[in-house]
Amino acid sequence: MSQQRSANRINSRYTDRMLQLSNMLINRPVLSLRTGTEVATAVSPIINPNNLKIEGFYCQDSFNRKHTLVLVEQDIRDILPQGIVINDFDVLVSPEELVRLRDIMDIDFTLIGKPVVTADKTRMGKVGDFATDVDSMFIQKLYVTRSMIKSLTSGELGVDRSQIIEITRKQIVISNPLKGVPMRANAVA
Repeated sequence: MSQQRSANRINSRYTDRMLQLSNMLINRPVLSLRTGTEVATAVSPIINPNNLKIEGFYCQDSFNRKHTLVLVEQDIRDILPQGIVINDFDVLVSPEELVRLRDIMDIDFTLIGKPVVTADKTRMGKVGDFATDVDSMFIQKLYVTRSMIKSLTSGELGVDRSQIIEITRKQIVISNPLKGVPMRANAVA
């Protein structure tokens, strides 16, 4: 019995620390602990381009579909396969009320589709997805979708946040992922 509890604790620690792909965060139900119901849908993340942190989410109100609300990252209790858990509907606020996030919301930074280039201006592709550490809400990895020809030879490219040199409005600049790797290796017969 104690072995199973120990295994469960290890498994829960492992899953708590896992990275979540964007589809676990975008277009997900926002669930109220108080009522046990869906109160909104998290439509898109509010990403700070200075540090790649998800500061919150734009949400569509379940009661008034035309009303856009914001869920601030601090008010998220948990992220489950069923959706994003909050205490209650009253933590969702109008975008106009968030003075502290105004500058970041005005940037309107989107990550998916952003071109990725190396420091020496080699085009690597576009961001197709990203993975977030749900404990800190920092984006840890970018998944770069490559052109059709490059994808046949080398597939999708994973970029760790430590490889990012600069983020601009138009592109993301990374260190060369293949620097130091020889172009051709001689085979010994």
